Amino acid sequence: QQYQQPYGGQYQQPYGQQPPYGGPAGFGQQVPPGYIPRQKMVAGLLGIFLGALGVHNFYLGYTGKAVAQLLISVLSLGFLGWVSGIWGLVEGILILSSNYGSPWHRDAHGVELTD
Repeated sequence: QQYQQPYGGQYQQPYGQQPPYGGPAGFGQQVPPGYIPRQKMVAGLLGIFLGALGVHNFYLGYTGKAVAQLLISVLSLGFLGWVSGIWGLVEGILILSSNYGSPWHRDAHGVELTD
């Protein structure tokens, strides 16, 4: 049953119910041809050892977070590097301890990390 939305649009569900969440782009889909899936172990270890510079986020495609971590470390001349270091350490541990289907087990394109 279709429900009318103001200005001529239509809802697929009754008002007040949200449609099912499909996750980020590419979630639950096949890996695109030619795309090399990222490795969970590499991302986690980069987060633990080089997390203050955001290397693991560059590897996974999260360039916004990566640039933020890099700028915190570089622009503060290392005085706030511990903030990015703890941030990277926590993300590295979360990546390594994640399971299939977890938000920490996907890259920026929604493709699951390989174990």
